[in-house]
This record gives sequence, C-alpha cells and structure tokens, in this order.
Amino acid sequence: MKALFKSSPRAGLELVDRPDPVAGTGEVVIRVLRTGICGTDLHIHRWDDWAASAIDTPLIPGHEFYGEVVEVGPLVHDIAVGDRVSGEGHIVCGTCRNCRAGRRQMCIRTIGLGLQRDGAFAEYLSLPATNVWVHHEDVTPELGAIFDPLGNAVHTALTYRVVGEDVLVTGCGPIGLMSIAVARHAGARYIVATDVSAPRLEMAGLMGADEVVDVKQHDIHEAQTALGMREGFDIGFEMSGAPTALPAMIDNMKHGGQIAMLGLPSMGFDIDWGKLVTHMLTIKGIYGREMFETWNAMGAMLHTSATLRDAITRVIADCIPARDWQRGFAAAEAAGTGKIILDWTEL
Repeated sequence: MKALFKSSPRAGLELVDRPDPVAGTGEVVIRVLRTGICGTDLHIHRWDDWAASAIDTPLIPGHEFYGEVVEVGPLVHDIAVGDRVSGEGHIVCGTCRNCRAGRRQMCIRTIGLGLQRDGAFAEYLSLPATNVWVHHEDVTPELGAIFDPLGNAVHTALTYRVVGEDVLVTGCGPIGLMSIAVARHAGARYIVATDVSAPRLEMAGLMGADEVVDVKQHDIHEAQTALGMREGFDIGFEMSGAPTALPAMIDNMKHGGQIAMLGLPSMGFDIDWGKLVTHMLTIKGIYGREMFETWNAMGAMLHTSATLRDAITRVIADCIPARDWQRGFAAAEAAGTGKIILDWTEL
C-alpha cells in the first residue's frame, strides 16, 4: 500500500510503499478514503521539540479518517465488511482504574493512533474494533474525516451547561470554530470569539458568534459592553494555547465562571491565581473525546440538525488528492485556513 511515512527522526514525510496491515484478533482493516490534517501531524512533519519527545520512528502518522471496512478479524462483533466508519484514535488498556470505571478517556496507558501506532495516512489502516465508529446515517466522507476534531469541539462545548449562558471562545482554529457552532446549537445566549486572524474571525461570525474580537487591536471587555453584558462570561472555551489567552479569559469571567481548556500551551505563563480563588472560577482540562458519549452526542446532533451539519462542513477549506500531500500540508500550515482533507482515492 501507499503511505506517508516517517522513516527516521527528522523533518519531512515520504509517500512510499509499506506492507498492508492485517486484522488481528479483535481488529478490523479499513480502506482509508479521506484523512484530515491535524496540528499534531504538522508537528510530526516539522519534527519539532514536541514531536522528538513524544514520537518514535518509523511511523505512519494520521489519526483523523473516514473509510470502509474491508477485513474483520476473529471475535469482532457488530462491524461488517462494507461498513463506512471513522475511529477513536486513543487506544486504551482496558484494565487501569479509569478504564474499569468507564472513564476510558482518562486511561493512563493510552496509545495514540498515528503517534505510537501506525496511523491513517495510508491506503489501509488496522484498528481495534472497540475503537471503530460505524456511520449509520448519511455522512459524507469529508465530514466523516473530521469526526475526531469535531469530538474535541463537542467535548469542550458540552462540558458545562451552556443553555442560556454567555460563552467566550478564545482561538478560532477549526476546533474553536466548530465549538462555536455546537454552543449555538446547544442554546447559548451570547457567544464572543477571539483570534488574531481576520479570516478566522470572519468565519467565527458565520459559525454563530455574536461578536468577534481581534485581540491585537481590541479588548474583550468591549464585546461585553456591545452586548449589554454586566457581570462577565458564564462559560469559557480556551482553544488556542496562546500564553495571553487564559489570563485574558480569567479577567472576563463572572464570579463562579467555568472554563474548559483544550488548547495546549507551548510555554509556561502566569495567571492571576488570586482572582481564580476569589472569583471562585473552575478550570477543567479537556483532552480528546469521552468514549463514547461524545461520539453519540455528535452523531445525534448532526443527524437531527441540517443547520449544524452545514456549519461544521463549512470548516472544511479544501479536499486535496493524497498524491499532492505536500500541497495539503502547506495549506494546513497557512494561518487562517480551515480544515484540509486528503483524498486517498486519488493517488
């Protein structure tokens, strides 16, 4: 099979021939039709300090995908050849305390698809059947390829009760944009989005934000004034990892406000711990998706809401033939772009 392969610990990838995977006990083999390019994949491609510390080579990266089941291993139930699927990229041990308690997203021995195990930037992929999500409803290949990042957005947006609440979203990358649409669908009152990219802020408005703030030029409090808010935001989604984002969010929360933090900081930064205490704020780290409540929630919402489905699809900027993967990665690296998809039927 053809695959994007990192043969050694250095920058770059190669489109080469690799052995076809086989379905082990409890596994399936999937013919990959579409893959999404994630920020993690860009780190691996660049081979920066994070990648060097977290990834072992040789490796086929990629963890956002949509495909068709072509082989089913022994002991696999409820999945059949021909099923159209996506998959949960966190492969868990099943025996640690959290796994046994049904909190598999908190497994202490998680293996990442496309990180510690060969991933989806290939014509074929093997995956434990317990990680496979079958698309029973009509989901396009492009939409199916972004179920993984959509799950991040849904997990973040539904962590706290947002019905009737005022929401601040810092960071309008693809996941931040999707979180806006989910919060709007879930019944938020006002949504304010911040970024430093004009195209992303424009997209945030299309996704349902009531006000957008270029934090290079304006203060978030100006949006509160424009909307007639008097006590600060009820809920915050920190999606950027920027060192100024969380401190600014804390400054604009109401007393008792709740923050869901998905963005991974690239460096340490100071926050006002006194305000965190005296304003009785809650900060919760968000990583991945809840297995599999988040998948159930996003599948149901997309199935019943054409408006949400259209909004999430709008995040996809381009679908590029896998043979032109270098152009795809360059587009994904460009500031202000939406989600880039690779089409593995075009090699």
